Amino acid sequence: MSERQIISVTDSALEKVIDLRSGEEDADQLALRIEVIGVQGVDYSYDLAFEVLAEADSDDVPSHAGGGLTILVPGKDVGKLEGATLDVPSNANQAGLVLRNPNRPDLGPDSTLDLSGDIEDQVQEVLVKRINPSIAAHGGFAELVRIEGSTVIIKLGGGCQGCGMANATVTAGIEKTLTELVDGVEHVLDITDHTSGDNPYFAAT
Repeated sequence: MSERQIISVTDSALEKVIDLRSGEEDADQLALRIEVIGVQGVDYSYDLAFEVLAEADSDDVPSHAGGGLTILVPGKDVGKLEGATLDVPSNANQAGLVLRNPNRPDLGPDSTLDLSGDIEDQVQEVLVKRINPSIAAHGGFAELVRIEGSTVIIKLGGGCQGCGMANATVTAGIEKTLTELVDGVEHVLDITDHTSGDNPYFAAT
């Protein structure tokens, strides 16, 4: 694998990723793989997962992020992720990670969403038609619990429950999509019990 700097990582994000990785077995052997898995709203959707560096795909492009961490980007996603920055949310009240990507998918005309109902109907529409098809790639799903003011409260299930990168999924994907597509939504709160779950996608091997 030839090395190339595709994604930069801020110091704050690096500290958070290293902390997450430290809880895994054989932590020093794990790289962070960042992959485009679909489209959510006006942006790509991503999967972030730790992977044993020695078992990386032959077309993965590695780069060193510092702190002994290697970032892996699939060869097919280099053009979609080049110039992106892995960071923490600018809002101190938000947890997780966010991928600030200057690249955008070519969406074409969008006539598949019916956003004519009330805010709850619109959120359900986006969850069913935009968000869940993307995170279903790894056996996960998001469901609406309730809406309180401008905050949408959700629970994650399937492969997203117990996922060490679930905060990144909520911050970088679900919240971004809902705030851009549904007027009146400003925040998304994940109340999933990530300490349980029979089959979390995020794993060391």
